Amino acid sequence: MMSERASLFVIIFTTLNIAACVWIMWWTARTRAVKPEPGQEREPAKTGHVWDGDLEEYNNPLPRWWLGLFIITILFGAGYLTLYPGLGNFAGVRGWTKVNQYEKQAAAARARQEARLAAVKDKSLSELTHDVSAMATAKNLFGANCAMCHGSDARGARGFPNLTDADWLWGGGEDAVYQTIAHGRVGAMPALGEMLGAEGVNEVAAYVLSLSGRQAPEDWVSAGQARFATICAACHGPQAKGNPMLGAPNLTDSV
Repeated sequence: MMSERASLFVIIFTTLNIAACVWIMWWTARTRAVKPEPGQEREPAKTGHVWDGDLEEYNNPLPRWWLGLFIITILFGAGYLTLYPGLGNFAGVRGWTKVNQYEKQAAAARARQEARLAAVKDKSLSELTHDVSAMATAKNLFGANCAMCHGSDARGARGFPNLTDADWLWGGGEDAVYQTIAHGRVGAMPALGEMLGAEGVNEVAAYVLSLSGRQAPEDWVSAGQARFATICAACHGPQAKGNPMLGAPNLTDSV
């Protein structure tokens, strides 16, 4: 909302511009031929501009089709400014605003969504997986809300789980997946650098690498196993198979 002074300026300036267009159209449409003497032909009006000695410029009115376009433009502008905002703070007789248009469109979209969801709200998760329409909607919802972390193909960005394999941090049952989506998950790997020291971190890392069949120094692996059993097994389990209750991953696979 602009100030009253600014609104008044816009109204006056816009109205004067429309009035000026009407006046220019009227002024240029007049016939300015010189009134002839009795017995002489009517001589068209001239601007007084002459080139090459004999090339004169006539002051003729605009063609009617061109004049018609100006009239249509002026009438359209006047009608638009009457119906819609454009003259300062005057909202137009229709009272249109981008806010109420957005609210109407949003309400219509919500109504369509509610009607679509009403048809599937009583279905079980198993039934929904066989509903083509529901899965199409779910794909769109995933793309809008989940793909930024898990990727458009659900294979996961770096640091985010791949949802297309059989490895589940919090469990892969229907209820577990539902809880993950509905309420989110909070997991944290605590910083153990100060507790283990630089050498201890190397040893535990070597042991963890060996769990999935990768090569690591034997002496580090042996020392790391003892440290792992003391500190890390509380979350990852004594066999390092993970704990879905805590979201602790299985360290023995190749995921």
